[in-house]
Amino acid sequence: MSESRVVLIKIAGMFLLILAGWLARRRGYLLEEASGMLSRIVVDAAFPALVFTQMLRTVDAASLRQDWLLPLLPLPLVGLAYLVGLLVVPFFGGKAQRNTALFLISSPNWVFLPLPIAEALYGSAGVRVILLSNLGAQLTLWSVGVWILHGDIAQALRNLRTNVGLWATAAGILVALLFPGARELGNLHANPASLGGIAGVAVFDALSLLGSLTIPLALLATGAQLGAVPISLRGLPTALWGVLLGRLIAAPLATVALGLLLAAAGFRLPVITGLVLVVVVAMPSAIVCSVMAERYGGDTQLAAQGVFLTTLFSLLTVPVIFFLVS
Repeated sequence: MSESRVVLIKIAGMFLLILAGWLARRRGYLLEEASGMLSRIVVDAAFPALVFTQMLRTVDAASLRQDWLLPLLPLPLVGLAYLVGLLVVPFFGGKAQRNTALFLISSPNWVFLPLPIAEALYGSAGVRVILLSNLGAQLTLWSVGVWILHGDIAQALRNLRTNVGLWATAAGILVALLFPGARELGNLHANPASLGGIAGVAVFDALSLLGSLTIPLALLATGAQLGAVPISLRGLPTALWGVLLGRLIAAPLATVALGLLLAAAGFRLPVITGLVLVVVVAMPSAIVCSVMAERYGGDTQLAAQGVFLTTLFSLLTVPVIFFLVS
């Protein structure tokens, strides 16, 4: 199967789950209160559990020494997308939806969608790139991303102190580095001899199960939010067209152009690393954008529509961009 076809199938599968959430809301299975509860479960429980267990499984001192640059890349990539958004958004609407539009443009799907794509394309090497770059992506999402969303740096800093996702990221890294043997907690066949060891494996397994709910619950919550808003292309807010242009076309092309300039100057990434990052920057808006908008006072309707439609149109744009670059 061609690489572009793998990308297409993975994106289509996620879009179908969003559609399931939309149908559930339309038929009355997921009402507004249930949608809000799903959002809180994703942001405050499932997503932190996913991040913590991922860090514990994949991070060690050797990998950080070898690939120390990967966790640093998300910040400049988000910064570049933000600059693109600043250029694009003023042409598509007023100030009321500006921050949410910038947030959607600046926040590609860093892990939920590209992880299975990278694994299908490049196996463990692709997964390694996604997980290590995701370290910086989480820090950027929960700090710079929250600041972009509501435009208040003081509030963003206050959110850092109580943000479960960020603390879960830091805790996973620290535990992985200080207690390397803790990664064996994910091995159900390790046969721990002590009662404490059995309890540790059980807790880790419970966290893994909770983390595995992140993607489907986030997709269903996004679809449920969309079920309460109109989807007719004729009635969409003008800002949404700016999100589509910025997130799916302008930001990926600007990143590729910057990469070519850096390569010409002698700075080159390994081939697999570069191609996986192309997949990431071409991704639709992150699934958690809609639930974070609901949590942190953004335009929930614009965020839900943005995630839905960038995912829909990415069925075309991501395979095309990846094909052209690869």
